[in-house]
Amino acid sequence: MRLSPLLRLLILTQLAFNVGFFAVLPFLSEHLGQGIGMAGWLVGFVLGLRTFSQQGLFVVGGALADRYGIRPVVLAGCALRIAGFAWLGYADSTATVIGAVLLIGFAAALFSPAVESEVARQAVVWEETGNGSRTRILALFTVAGQAGAFVGPLLGGLLLSVDFRVVCLAGAGIFVLVLAGHAWLLPQHIPGRERIRAKGGVRTLLSNRRFLALCSAYGAYLLAYNQLYLALPAEVERATGSQTALAWLFALSSLLVVTAQLPVTRWVGDRLAMRRSMVAGMLLISAGFAVVALARPAGWTGIVGLLPAAGFVVLLTFGQMLVAPVARAWVPDLAEEGRLGLYTGALSSVSGLIVLVGSSLTGTLLDTGLPAMTPWLVLAAVPLVAIAVLPRRA
Repeated sequence: MRLSPLLRLLILTQLAFNVGFFAVLPFLSEHLGQGIGMAGWLVGFVLGLRTFSQQGLFVVGGALADRYGIRPVVLAGCALRIAGFAWLGYADSTATVIGAVLLIGFAAALFSPAVESEVARQAVVWEETGNGSRTRILALFTVAGQAGAFVGPLLGGLLLSVDFRVVCLAGAGIFVLVLAGHAWLLPQHIPGRERIRAKGGVRTLLSNRRFLALCSAYGAYLLAYNQLYLALPAEVERATGSQTALAWLFALSSLLVVTAQLPVTRWVGDRLAMRRSMVAGMLLISAGFAVVALARPAGWTGIVGLLPAAGFVVLLTFGQMLVAPVARAWVPDLAEEGRLGLYTGALSSVSGLIVLVGSSLTGTLLDTGLPAMTPWLVLAAVPLVAIAVLPRRA
């Protein structure tokens, strides 16, 4: 693909963001439960709170990007992420952990919708100039993010042999480099992006039923995807007695996206409309949960015990390939003129609220002592709910 310098910068931005983020996040659940001693429901709540403070407040970051442009919002977000990771490294109580997690989440609520909305806008421009479908740009954006998600856990896993604090400080250090790079390279003003000063965008958004239906479906998808950080670590711990294999499963997911996302997007783009692509992705994700559910009564352990978890990761990842780029590509068609940042943020805000509630319920579900397959069967139903609420037309 022949990309503009701005698109290249934004796509590399996603790569750098995810290296720093995923060096820390996959190991947070174990640190909260084993290192600090939190109960399962509280671990689920904190993880959901992190997602909500990030995804749930995207609407704020998106509105600020529409109002002030992406440069100041991205730089402020990077500075807050540095402070949040450093704080998390030294947090040793529920209150301090929650404070650090909120700061980490809000930082992303600033920079991510600014970057994502501009990538979506540039993708539409790229499509309108005859270069191909906008979903190819958004798929490349996803690949960059997953490349970061591939490197991040491996880096975090190596540093975890020292301690969790070193992992957090390394994540903060990566964002120091990101902040410096963007202060130098990100333009002050982007041609074609006008700043919106009038109020009233939220009222119009709340009356947009098709957009809210997409938000609800995407939220159910994100709740299912969030089980990589809650249900999957618990399953890996059960099967092997440690979290060592978790980094490799995250690496498997990222490697699949890096190698297969663009071919999958091209193949699907020639055959399926946006809604059908999302439906197919949700069905794959549901099947991933079902694989673990069917295997759990056998109680397999060791390498064999990891096979259902690996199957879950593979199916979830291919489902993500179909769902995530298409959902982002759909937003510009539903957004009010000049409010793409707000709508991009709102997509994540609604889904973040769903994840906040759903993660607490999932943490409780995993702790209740129900039959082994029951929690995974319940989780398999979540993507099916997402299909039911999708808008009926693209």
